[in-house]
Amino acid sequence: MEKRTFRLSGFLMVLVLVLVVAAPIWWGFTAGVGTEENPDSTFIALLIGAIVAGTLILTGFQILNPNEAAVVQFFGRYIGSVRKAGFHWVTPLSGRRKVTLRVRNFETNRLKVSDADGNPVEIAAVVVFRVTDSAKAVFAVDDHVHYVAVQAEAAVRHLATSYPYESHTDDRPSLRDSTMVAPALTAELRERVEIAGVEVLESRVTHLAYAPEIAQAMLARQQANAVVAARHKIVEGAVGMVQGALDRLHELNVVSLDEERKAQMVANLLVVLCADRATQPVINTGTLYG
Repeated sequence: MEKRTFRLSGFLMVLVLVLVVAAPIWWGFTAGVGTEENPDSTFIALLIGAIVAGTLILTGFQILNPNEAAVVQFFGRYIGSVRKAGFHWVTPLSGRRKVTLRVRNFETNRLKVSDADGNPVEIAAVVVFRVTDSAKAVFAVDDHVHYVAVQAEAAVRHLATSYPYESHTDDRPSLRDSTMVAPALTAELRERVEIAGVEVLESRVTHLAYAPEIAQAMLARQQANAVVAARHKIVEGAVGMVQGALDRLHELNVVSLDEERKAQMVANLLVVLCADRATQPVINTGTLYG
């Protein structure tokens, strides 16, 4: 798990570095180096100590940009992370690895899989994520970005096999229902990438289509379903209009029709209302029954 490491202000340690290097030099000039009281060996020893201390101090400086973290290791052991942007000084002789905390996104490749009904479909999704635990992102997996990409493709494949491309009933969700599919994909991805210290903020299907080899057949089926649905709606509306016409004629007592003439009138009205092209009326110049 991520934890905070020891750190100091980098500007403070720059001041310390200057003092450590300048102190023996100032002492050498003011104390009279080369005399019996202050031999050259003492000055050399102080100068070597200042160089060693300055070198150690130099190895601890670290600069971080906004939305960036540094994972600190001391001789192979994880000792903590720094998240605050700025100029810092951490444990000297330690290794640091930067990890970006920015929100990132990528789009998966177009995957060819079979949906819940066995139809081959092409599907792709976009995933928005960010690192929340820098230690897990560095040590739990080899490459957290590659790990998220592989898990995203696996989740998209599993999603495609769990839902049909289109549903023929109202109680069965389909891949085209984004309000159901997107949350399911996001929830599965969060479980898969939690081990890498990554949080999935959002995921959505960006491409969804039948595979080319069945696209024409499925398009014809969709068109046929649309035609049937349209015809059903037209017939339902026409029957209602005919019923309303007959009831209105009876209420106003415009004309009295027997059952045979009613059937003929209903047939004529249905032909006019349900025909897919303009009808040609025939005017009866004789009597009603002639």
